[in-house]
Amino acid sequence: MKIGIIGSGAVARTLAAGFLRHGHQVTMGTREPGKLADWLAQNPAARVGAVAEAARFGDVVVLAVKGSAAQGVVQSLGAGALGGKVVIDTTNPIADVPPVNGVLKFFTDLNDSLMERLQAAVPAARFVKAFSCVGAPLMVNPGLKGGRPTMFICGNDAGARGTVREILDQFGWDVEDMGSAEAARAIEPLCILWCLPGFLRNEWMHALKLVR
Repeated sequence: MKIGIIGSGAVARTLAAGFLRHGHQVTMGTREPGKLADWLAQNPAARVGAVAEAARFGDVVVLAVKGSAAQGVVQSLGAGALGGKVVIDTTNPIADVPPVNGVLKFFTDLNDSLMERLQAAVPAARFVKAFSCVGAPLMVNPGLKGGRPTMFICGNDAGARGTVREILDQFGWDVEDMGSAEAARAIEPLCILWCLPGFLRNEWMHALKLVR
């Protein structure tokens, strides 16, 4: 597939490299291309362009920006760049304040989610929440001793969720489909839980798993 990735941080770089490794075409969209110079030297098959260019390029678009910037980015792109596209939303609504005893603060509440705000901003896009409950180093084929971990996804479009399920299977994850966008209210706070061992004990190489 053609994958457009919006962002230049660790999540964007990790997922872009993963898509390349699995044979997809990748265009990175960023306002600061200099940040990707070293990464691009190691991943010469990727292209780097403007944010809108990456969004238009992708059959699937990955939103991998800071949560506090996500809504502004999505609104600036609008339906012209994102309409009809599967948009993988990796973001979390983390407030720009330090954690308290390891607990992150969100700028949403339990009756709201960042992904719902993004979907409302561009109704024509097909948002799917994914990759939001694990750190970047484990996003692609994590290979943990406990087996394939669980990625929780949601979104209003069943076809879009199916596309993301196929990507996650390729990337070494079991998938739990939690249905419509409102489920992001439960999925996004998993980031808080995942981060706690890291902040408290500097333990970051773990992932969540649903056991039956």
